[in-house]
Amino acid sequence: MKRVLKGARCFTGECILEGHAVVVEGERITAVIPAADAPADAEVVRLPGDALLVPGFIDTQVNGAGGVLFNETPTAEAAIAIAAATRRSGTTGMLPTFITDEQAGMLRACEAVTEAISRPASGILGIHLEGPFISGERPGVHEPRYIRAPDARDLESLTGLAARLAGKGCRLLVTLAPERVDDATLRRFASAGVVLAAGHTAASYERTREALTAGVRGFTHLFNAMPPVNNRQPGPVLVGLDSEAWCGIIADGIHVHPALLRLLLKSKPLGKVFLVTDAMPPVGTDAVSFSLYGHTILRRDGRLVTENGTLAGADIDMITAVRNCVRLLGLSLEESLRMASLYPACFLGLEGHLGRLAPDFRSDLTLLGPDFTVLATWVGGQEQWY
Repeated sequence: MKRVLKGARCFTGECILEGHAVVVEGERITAVIPAADAPADAEVVRLPGDALLVPGFIDTQVNGAGGVLFNETPTAEAAIAIAAATRRSGTTGMLPTFITDEQAGMLRACEAVTEAISRPASGILGIHLEGPFISGERPGVHEPRYIRAPDARDLESLTGLAARLAGKGCRLLVTLAPERVDDATLRRFASAGVVLAAGHTAASYERTREALTAGVRGFTHLFNAMPPVNNRQPGPVLVGLDSEAWCGIIADGIHVHPALLRLLLKSKPLGKVFLVTDAMPPVGTDAVSFSLYGHTILRRDGRLVTENGTLAGADIDMITAVRNCVRLLGLSLEESLRMASLYPACFLGLEGHLGRLAPDFRSDLTLLGPDFTVLATWVGGQEQWY
C-alpha cells in the first residue's frame, strides 16, 4: 500500500524541509517530495502541523527496558519486548545487549536475536555482546568470574553469526578490551563482519592504537569503564579523542560531565560521535529496582547503582538523550538527531538504508511533537501512535 505522510516538517538527515511529504510503500520510502506533488492514488496520513518527522532512532546498546533484562531472559520474546518498550522513546532500530556472562547464555542470546529479527517489524538490528572479552581491571558492574579471552568456540560461533546477520542487513557488535585480544583474533573477527568496539578496557594508548589498525571500529561509552587520561599514560580515552574512530556516549549528565562531552565533540571529526542509552529494565517503567547477577540494583535520582554506588547501566531513553544534546551540550537539533540516527547507522555500516529520509531507505520513522515528545513511530512502515 502506498501512503503519503504529510503536514509535518521533515528532517531528512541533512536538513529540515517545510511543505514536504514522505511517500512510503511497505518497508521502503519511495520519495520525499513537495506535498503538493503527492501521488493522487496514495492513502494520506495527515500529521500535526507542529510536528517533525525524522529518521527513526538507532540504539546500539540496550541491556533492557520495559521491565525486561536480556541477560535474565535471553529469548526472542524478550528481545522483541525490549525493542517495543524503547519504541515509545523514538527508537525504531536497536541492538539487544547481552553483557558478560556464561558462554552458554551468550550463545542462547545470539540464537534468540537471530529468531527475533526474522519477525516482521521487530525493530531489531542484530545483537551487542558487551563482554566477556573485557578487562578485569575495568569491569564496571560486569561479573568478574565470567570475564575471559575468546576461545576457538567463540571464534567459530561469532564469525558465523556475523555472516548470517549481515545477510539479513543486521550486525553483530562486540565490545572487548584490546589488551585481552590479540591482533590476529581482532582481524579474524573484523574480516567476518563483526563490528568491534573497545570498552571496559585498561589498554595503553599504544595498544589501543594498534587495535584500531587491526579492526576495532569505535569505542563503547567512551570515558566510562576506562582509566582517566594521565599525562604520561593517556590510555584509550585519548585515542578516542584523537582519532577518526566512532565514539558512543551516554548523554545523561551523569556518566560523563557535559563539559567533557563538549570537549569530545570539538575534538572529533563531524559524524563520529553517536548516542547510546545503555538502558536497563526500569526504563519505561515505574520500577525502583531490579536484579542483576542476583544483586539488587537501585534506581535513585536518575541513576542505576549497586548498593555500594557503582553505576549499573543508565536510566535514560533516546529522546531524553537527544534533548540533553540540545539543552546540556548546546548542539543544534539537527546534529542531535543525527547522533541518534544517521551516525549510529554509519558506525554499524548500515547507512545505505537507515538514518535518512530518502528514496530506497527503510520506512523507519519517528514523529516528534513540541518539546521533544514522541507522537508516533513507523518500523518497516508499520505505524504506532502514542
